[in-house]
Amino acid sequence: MTTQASKASAKSAPAKKSRFSFFAEVLVELRKAHWPTRQEALRLSILVLAICVVVGIILGALDLAFTRLFFLLGG
Repeated sequence: MTTQASKASAKSAPAKKSRFSFFAEVLVELRKAHWPTRQEALRLSILVLAICVVVGIILGALDLAFTRLFFLLGG
């Protein structure tokens, strides 16, 4: 047991980094990231807009159907 306790106390806490080194590391990581080309970004943006329109139409139709159903039942 004493060897484990001495090993745990032998580990020192990592040195505290400055705030500026954090931003430097962020920039390094951003350079590693895969950035889409203009064509990929445009294609994916159009896809997201199309899906939003389709989901909006489906939810609008469901809302209209339930509204009319409740007016018929509660009328």
